[in-house]
Formats: sequence, structure tokens, C-alpha cells
Amino acid sequence: MRVLGIDPGCAVTGFGVVDREQGISRLIAAGVIRARRGTGLAQRLLNIHRQLSDVIREHCPDSISLERSFVADNVQSAFRLGEARAVALLAAAQNRLSLFEYAPAEVKSTVAGYGRADKAQVKFVVRRSLNLSETEAIADDASDAIALALCHLAALRYQPSAAAQKEPPR
Repeated sequence: MRVLGIDPGCAVTGFGVVDREQGISRLIAAGVIRARRGTGLAQRLLNIHRQLSDVIREHCPDSISLERSFVADNVQSAFRLGEARAVALLAAAQNRLSLFEYAPAEVKSTVAGYGRADKAQVKFVVRRSLNLSETEAIADDASDAIALALCHLAALRYQPSAAAQKEPPR
């Protein structure tokens, strides 16, 4: 099973592709999509869509794990996050991929064992789970995306029917 985790954002979108075979998880690819300075919102969203589509074509995931929206104190930030999420949803639908959403606290609880784990704790557990060395650079947003993929793989382990719950769009 190969899962693409996406941590959406208009300024930085993280992604991580994780493969699990015979109970062993392995990192296939990870990175961030950064907005260029001075780029308008529409151009940023187009860039995110194009690059996510490229990642999907290159790595052929079986499904996508996306961070579920949360209530933000800043309404404008919440709107921007929603727009970046919409682009990820569009990329999943265009590629007929099943999409699963997880709240940040659920991801942290599943991956790090504590729903309020900080970014450093999540990154530490991600590295440990995938046997990555400390010298391998992983951006925080990519680490969060990898954690999303690992969360979905864990959910499948305990609920194998979860993969069949959401049919890809036709």
C-alpha cells in the first residue's frame, strides 16, 4: 500500500509518500511546495496543484491522506488553508484516488502517542518509524505530511476495511 500524505498550506505545502509492504514502512519521497515571493493566490494554488499532480503521476499512490481543517483564530488564515486543501482534493479527484482526512491531534496521537506532540516530537517519531538518519534533511511540513501517511497506514492496519470505505470518484 502506498500513501501520499499532504500537509496543505498556501505558502508551504508538505508532501510525503510512504510505502508499506509486509508490515514494513519505507519513505519513497518527501518535500515541500513553496510559493514564490510576490506570487498571487491563484498562481500559488495553480503551482500547488501542478506539483501535487506531478508527485501523484511519478509515485502512483493508492490513496491520499490529508490534514483535516481545524478552526483557526485568524479567519483569513483559515480561508487560505481551505483553498490549499481544495487544490489537494481536486488533485485526488482528478486522479481517481481515495482520500482520507485526519485531524492534527489524531495524527499526533497515532504517530507520536500524544495528541499535543510538538513538531520536533512528530519529526523524531517519523524518523524513527522509517529508520531515517539524522543527516537526512526533512522540512517540518514534509515531516507532518509523512506523519499523515503513517497515520493512514496505521488506520488500515487496525481497520482493513477503511480502504474500502471511500470509493474513488468515477
